[in-house]
Amino acid sequence: MPDTQLALTHPAAPAVRFEDFGLSPDILRALADQGYIHPTPIQAEAIPIVLQGCDVMGAAQTGTGKTAGFSLPIIQLLLAHASTSASPARHPVRALILTPTRELADQVADNVKAYSRHTPLRSTVVFGGVDMAPQTAALRSGVEIVIATPGRLLDHVQQKTLNLSQTQILVMDEADRMLDMGFLPDLQRIINMLPAQRQNLMFSATFSPEIKKLANSFLKNPVTIEVARSNATADNVTQVLYKVEEDAKHDAVAYIIRERGLKQVIVFSNTKIGASRLSRHLEKEGVKAAAIHGDKTQGERMAALEAFKQGTIEVLVATDVAARGLDIAELPCVINFDLPYNAEDYVHRVGRTGRAGASGDAISLFSDKDARLLTDIEKLIKHTISRLQLTGFVPQRSSDRRPRYEESSDRAASSRSSGNSSQYGRSAYAPRKEKIDPWFLKPYEPTVPAPQQDQNGASGQGGKPAKAKVAALLGGMPKR
Repeated sequence: MPDTQLALTHPAAPAVRFEDFGLSPDILRALADQGYIHPTPIQAEAIPIVLQGCDVMGAAQTGTGKTAGFSLPIIQLLLAHASTSASPARHPVRALILTPTRELADQVADNVKAYSRHTPLRSTVVFGGVDMAPQTAALRSGVEIVIATPGRLLDHVQQKTLNLSQTQILVMDEADRMLDMGFLPDLQRIINMLPAQRQNLMFSATFSPEIKKLANSFLKNPVTIEVARSNATADNVTQVLYKVEEDAKHDAVAYIIRERGLKQVIVFSNTKIGASRLSRHLEKEGVKAAAIHGDKTQGERMAALEAFKQGTIEVLVATDVAARGLDIAELPCVINFDLPYNAEDYVHRVGRTGRAGASGDAISLFSDKDARLLTDIEKLIKHTISRLQLTGFVPQRSSDRRPRYEESSDRAASSRSSGNSSQYGRSAYAPRKEKIDPWFLKPYEPTVPAPQQDQNGASGQGGKPAKAKVAALLGGMPKR
């Protein structure tokens, strides 16, 4: 990547409107259908630059409208090649948008379809975890814009259902997450398949040194657009920390949800098994919850997400991979059950709330073992998160979570007090007595072998048992 052009950091003027960018009336009509009039800062900065055909590195906080920042100018640029013909040959893939997760790909595809609904342009989405047949049919019918996850895209290329030879625009959305998920070899393969002359756009909330190294390999004289300090959290999100003992975190999450009357909240867990356990615990506490993570099928994940959006489910417990790119309108709160191992993930988690200028709350639980993770997060965001006391929270008494041997001790005491000396009359710490079969206590008695008879019924000579014949199965045949 040669010398980077001017970095744009100034916010958009409030008077700027989408119609000021020279967008097609069909696009403006679609935006009006969505109720959009004024662009967000990242959109106001990115749209004119992308329309000029420049490569772009766009850094903005999650939830600021990056998707429209690149999809609107792409649709505008491709309108020059739009065709109403039914022939697939008239609808080659001209724009490729790569995302790290299925959920994000699906949401970007929804946005692209909404913005291009009044144009002849076609778009489709391909991702793993679902049947390839419908995706193959859509690709073979011809589409100008493909939104895809890297792995499934390569599957279609290998099966020759997708041709990238006419692709003019490449977009990497959430590129940092794609590197975290180990997609770098796939990204390099995809880049090598594309025409050398193309426009490249890279958008993300965070830009690590690894991301900049990747950008070096394929961006040409990019314009860096940074509407907010890199790796920063939104000012309209209130961040607080509650110190809670590790074994009381499950109860603390349930208490926070009940106390605040939260009806729509995402809770983040670092592990898949942790997400499932927390979801089950909340269900037992009377909170409608569901977990989404990598072990869930795509159908299960999409069903849970849809139920969450509809309000059927109040709490969505998610891992970072499953939650990246989730766009929930007016999400009031996120809770970090676990502090993330990567400090950058904290920025993305917090970015799930406070979207499009709305206010939001980001609540994190931490214990003594999380000290290093917390230090890394505060160092990254250059902000000290407020430590508060979880007023009114009384953890479940340890006696209510005692192991079974302690419960046995209680029952034993109860039995003794009632004069019952049954199986609970022994000490709680005494080893359990195994039942012993009396047969094993008998003295050893050697068994006298009975005399064996030959085929004629005669016993062996001299009272000795007859010589046993070796089975033919074992290779021994009687001598004749």
